[in-house]
This record gives sequence, C-alpha cells and structure tokens, in this order.
Amino acid sequence: MAPATIKLFPPRFTLIAYPRNYASRSFHFRSPLTRSISAMTTPQGPSSTKTERVVIKGRVQGVFYRNWTIENATQLGLKGWVRNRKDGSVEALFSGSLDAVQEMEQRCRRGPPDALVTGFQVFPSDDDPGTGFHRKATV
Repeated sequence: MAPATIKLFPPRFTLIAYPRNYASRSFHFRSPLTRSISAMTTPQGPSSTKTERVVIKGRVQGVFYRNWTIENATQLGLKGWVRNRKDGSVEALFSGSLDAVQEMEQRCRRGPPDALVTGFQVFPSDDDPGTGFHRKATV
C-alpha cells in the first residue's frame, strides 16, 4: 500500500480558536493548515454532517435574534430550530455540513446588530433537526 501524499500549502499566520471539548469553555488554537490536515485524515472527511445544540446568553431577547438566526441558518443551508428560554437566553439546534455549522457558530457569537452576546455554549447533539430551519416555542 502506497503512503498517502498530502500537499502542504503555505501556512496562514492567523490563528483560529476551536473548542477543545464542546462541553467545556476552554479553547485551544490551531492554524487553518492544521485544521485542513486533520479534516483530511479523519475517517468522516471534511464534508461530514454535524449536529450541535447551542445556548447563547446576554442581550439576545427582544433584539430579533431568533429571526436573524433563521435567516442566517437558511442562508447556510442548515436544518434545525431556534427558541427563547425563560432564563433570557436563546437556544438553537444546528445540523448540516461541518463548515456551515462552524460558520453559524461564528455568526452567533456576534449576533445581530442590537444583540450583546456574553456567553456561548456548544453541546454535541443526536437530536433530529427535522426539515428546514424553524422557530420553536419558548421553553
């Protein structure tokens, strides 16, 4: 069996934060090159489907955060839902390609113009996202 050949591109000098463990708040830094190589060597490959639940805290209710989330998730081709929680946070389930889910995470960390995100938690999920992206009732 011949060894796999991996073409290495010139590394970019920007660093991107990726969660070390989705259930924790600790982060480590990897360059885009490292991410590309690890995606090529994983059995699932770079285009695998990912489903995760996120909880966004801060000034996220009353600023059209849910509508903004629906627009962005639909634009990225994600399935899932978004809803308000009685504790003042917003909860969402995102399911789609790995790149689209990661892009949605980054967008949600900023939120719409009037939002102020102070906390962002990500949890892996096996929940069924359904078809399309929709709003759920407050829980």
